[in-house]
Amino acid sequence: MDNYLIFTILAGVLALAFAFFLSNSISKEDPGNEKMAEIAGHIHDGAMAFLKTEYRYLAAFIVIVGAVLAIFVKWQTAICFAFGALFSISAGYFGMNVATKANVRTAEAARHGQNKALKIAFSGGSVMGMSVVGLGIFGLGIMYFIFGGNMEVVTGYGLGASSIALFARVGGGIYTKAADVGADLVGKVEAGIPEDDPRNPAVIADNVGDNVGDVAGMGADLFESYVGSIISALTLGAVLFTNKEGAVYTLLLSAIGIVASIIGVLFARRSKASNPQKALNSGTYIGGAIVIISSAILSNGIFGNLKAFWAIAAGLVVGMLIGKITEIYTSDEYKSVKKIADQSETGPATTIISGLATGMYSTLWPILLICVGVMVSYFIMDGKTNPTMGLFGIALSAVGMLSTTGLTVAVDAYGPIADNAGGIAEMSELPHEVREITDKLDSVGNTTAAIGKGFAIGSAALTALALFASYAQAVNLTNIDLLNPITLVGLFIGAMLPFLFGAMTMESVGKAAKEMIEEVRRQFNTIPGLMEGKAKPDYKKCVDISTAAAIREMILPGILAIVVPIGVGLLLGKEALGGLIGGAVATGVLVAILMANAGGAWDNAKKYIEGGQHGGKGSYAHKAAVVGDTVGDPFKDTSGPSMNILIKLMTIVSLVFAPIILKYGGILISLLK
Repeated sequence: MDNYLIFTILAGVLALAFAFFLSNSISKEDPGNEKMAEIAGHIHDGAMAFLKTEYRYLAAFIVIVGAVLAIFVKWQTAICFAFGALFSISAGYFGMNVATKANVRTAEAARHGQNKALKIAFSGGSVMGMSVVGLGIFGLGIMYFIFGGNMEVVTGYGLGASSIALFARVGGGIYTKAADVGADLVGKVEAGIPEDDPRNPAVIADNVGDNVGDVAGMGADLFESYVGSIISALTLGAVLFTNKEGAVYTLLLSAIGIVASIIGVLFARRSKASNPQKALNSGTYIGGAIVIISSAILSNGIFGNLKAFWAIAAGLVVGMLIGKITEIYTSDEYKSVKKIADQSETGPATTIISGLATGMYSTLWPILLICVGVMVSYFIMDGKTNPTMGLFGIALSAVGMLSTTGLTVAVDAYGPIADNAGGIAEMSELPHEVREITDKLDSVGNTTAAIGKGFAIGSAALTALALFASYAQAVNLTNIDLLNPITLVGLFIGAMLPFLFGAMTMESVGKAAKEMIEEVRRQFNTIPGLMEGKAKPDYKKCVDISTAAAIREMILPGILAIVVPIGVGLLLGKEALGGLIGGAVATGVLVAILMANAGGAWDNAKKYIEGGQHGGKGSYAHKAAVVGDTVGDPFKDTSGPSMNILIKLMTIVSLVFAPIILKYGGILISLLK
């Protein structure tokens, strides 16, 4: 085995060892009193029960798709697909298992101060982060070694990761938002009781949802983003370099990114900053600096110039700037969120109008930055004289943006742990000061989650472009002719798909939330003494509603994302499929940014008001902000983050099935002729 592969695989092992170390350190912390342990047990059991149910369905999906790949493509591709899917599932399972243990310990730590609570919550998120990059690079390295660097086969690993990510994001998103909307609208608005009040029948389902959607689902999302970016660079590198320079650079840099993430996590855990955002940012900046310095040294050593370094730096800088812009649009420290809170004074309608406008405005700078990243990385790698080399530069830019994925996921997954800690504190009737600390951590978590989504969306555009280039090579497609009506048909279908997908997932949340609202109202009306705190609600019934709805509603969107590109390719041909990918990428990125940032802004506007502004909790403005937040919930946690998975999944499906499309594509066009 080559030294660079050994180093890559060992980096994956190191990440998993670090995750094990963090998990042990969390387990040693105080889980609090008996009541806290009981509530945390309900959350843990509900989350694990959902995952087991979801994974049973996904097992059938893996077997069916694996069989199709083995019969119609290659059995080696089917093996890579199965490993990509299983490693994605494993990352989500490990990360969420620890997150449901870290939540109660964070609540207990908050009784002793903010810094300790932040450390535990961030350590819990870091387990998810290290599981994602550890399993991602370890599995990819092993598949690359076993199949001799044959990227036509190894792309199956990315297909497995992307498939599971879509189901996990959609299923987890539907679960969490159905519970969240039901708990908020009936509990806060109608009954006028606090968030996470133990009298609310949907409160356990809501806290379970934070884990299955915002930890396991988000982890699977960034697992496939991380793997997809590396695969796109390896695929183009295999075409360009006969001596494997492209693979060596890509894999070594990814391995160094893991080491940088571990160092960043250690710095953030030890930070004494009073502002949680600054503590988390310190780790992110340190990790990024290590990657930039390392990429320059590797670029000069492997290629004899700094061109690859500039492509990596472009991606990393663009990713950080997108994160900062996301923070500006979603943090209550800036004017956008304050403006939404101010508009809430006049009711839910103006709250929603203001939030939508914020989401639309927020697309401007990220798109321009992505354009700059594309142009810099393309032309710096001599794309003008060698277009394939330029596209390799774009792929490296995506690798750079996601090089510190371990840190990005850690910062992202910390948020739902802090949110859960606040819920446990409320239900356990801990002192008010504890909830104030967890609310502050949670508010920062909303912003960090939005930043993580920004990284995922930005990298999706770059990775999809690179995978698209690989598809074009596989089917001998040299250009996309928009004057060709067949290509134009594909473009329109692709541009429509993110809207169809968004509508389906939003509607799924709406239907599930309706069931939840009716059940919560029923329990309030029929259980004597519930509102007085003299009787216990039936938490399990609400958990069952969210579980059933999530499993039922996730299937069709997930299947569509795989079937549509194959169908378009077979019926209309390779040109139409190229148009479909281009249309889906263009609208998908825009819709994803709009939904993620509008949802994050609505959420933090509500929390800003709850902090004492505009009348505080219970005021007219607060009730309007809660309505805005419930609209934003499926925006930011279901439909929005699913878009970046959708565009990459359709692109990698097209790449994996390229031999079939090249051989049999255009059936309908042939009949028309």
